[in-house]
This record gives sequence, structure tokens and C-alpha cells, in this order.
Amino acid sequence: MPPDKPPMRTAGEWLKRARSNLARAKQEKPDEVLFEDLCFDAQQAVEKAIKALLVSRGIPFRFVHDIGELLETASRGGMSIPERLRDAVELTGFAVEARYPGPFEAVSEDEWRRAVRLADETVEWVEAMMNDDH
Repeated sequence: MPPDKPPMRTAGEWLKRARSNLARAKQEKPDEVLFEDLCFDAQQAVEKAIKALLVSRGIPFRFVHDIGELLETASRGGMSIPERLRDAVELTGFAVEARYPGPFEAVSEDEWRRAVRLADETVEWVEAMMNDDH
């Protein structure tokens, strides 16, 4: 028998997790840490921030890592997604593939910086949208 669906968390809990992932993604890279892992945290910050916004608006979503799908869900829910945030879909690739050894090129410092910028902009947008709700 499949496990019960996990309980829905509050928007604040989702946002707290997003901020935590963003803080880790932004940290100075220790020698032992791969840029891929920091980019995973950037992806997680975006994913969890968007989920926070969806929860705050009462919009159901699938539990996926696909940022494009989550943004589309937000759009279908009546939210206008700023064009500058649409590039955050690039981070979806860091959700799974980049976390494991495999046939991919290593992530560069420039790619990491871009991932952090996209995550930072997305989290800031979500925070502003959630503050406007109150």
C-alpha cells in the first residue's frame, strides 16, 4: 500500500526552507564542495519559494522539481510571472542530474553565480508577492 501523502506545510515553512537553501547556495565555496551542489541549493531555493507562493494562494501543485511546471501552475492560478524570472527554469537541471556522478560537464563558477542570481531574484519576488497578500 502506498504511503499517505505528506501533510501540506504552511507557506512560511516552505519559504523558510527556500531561504535556507539560498543561504547555502550563496556561501563561499569550500575546496571540497562542487559548484553542482551549490547549484542544487539554488534550484531548491527557487522550487521551494514558488511552492510557498502557491501554498499562500491556495493553489494546488504536483510535488515536482520542474520549475517550469511550477511557474506554469502559478500562471494558471492567476499570477503574472515577471519575464526576468522565466530564466529560472534553467535551474531544473540541477535538481537531479547534477547531484550525481554522470556524463555531464562540471558546473563553472560563472554558471553558479548565474544560478544564485536567479534564485535570489525569485525568492525576493516571492517574498514581495507574499507580503502583498497581507
